[in-house]
Amino acid sequence: MTSRHRHHERHRTDRVGWLRAAVLGANDGIVSTASLLLGVAAAGAEQQTLLLTGVAGLVAGAMSMAAGEYVSVHSQADTEKADLSREQAELEADPVAEKRELTAIYRARGLALELAEQVAEQLMAHDALGAHARDELGISETLAARPVQAALASAASFSAGAVLPLLVVILAPLAALMPWLAISSLAFLALLGVLAAQAGGAGLLLGAGRVTLWGALAMAATAGVGALFGTAL
Repeated sequence: MTSRHRHHERHRTDRVGWLRAAVLGANDGIVSTASLLLGVAAAGAEQQTLLLTGVAGLVAGAMSMAAGEYVSVHSQADTEKADLSREQAELEADPVAEKRELTAIYRARGLALELAEQVAEQLMAHDALGAHARDELGISETLAARPVQAALASAASFSAGAVLPLLVVILAPLAALMPWLAISSLAFLALLGVLAAQAGGAGLLLGAGRVTLWGALAMAATAGVGALFGTAL
């Protein structure tokens, strides 16, 4: 007796739903918090002021990221839902035309006419809306919008990223706080870039470099503004 085993494969596209939000949140948490702290430190603020500023930035940033992700991804989910409702109505109104449409899609992908018709007929018999959602609209279970998941991942990762510069403020000596904060934050960003590239299957050096470059520019600009206004005051 031959047993049948279903073959399961794990692909990196399975991570798209949470990976984008998590990387964006952590990156923004490190960059925005470190930049904010560097700007305030450059203006001559004391350690207690820096900690208060950093905690306020962490809370505000996490809530902002969660709200922004939820609203934007929910808009995508609403669009997908509207398209699926329209497609369902078209299937009920004219299934023959919808079958021709699906056949044309498979023909464009390289199938012979007879085979394309057979595939369209069998897939529509199994799950007509699912077939059109996947092959006509490009909507699949793997890539479907998940607003709550994106909001939670973004808020949590922002908080995790923002905590790192705050720990540096607590542990580093006040006299050398700015170089400690700048160098450690760039190191955190490089590590984040490596981890994100590894999870997404991209080049490690490229992933670390692009994250670190933009973080360095943001921190330099904010520190310059803080130094300018601190001197003026």
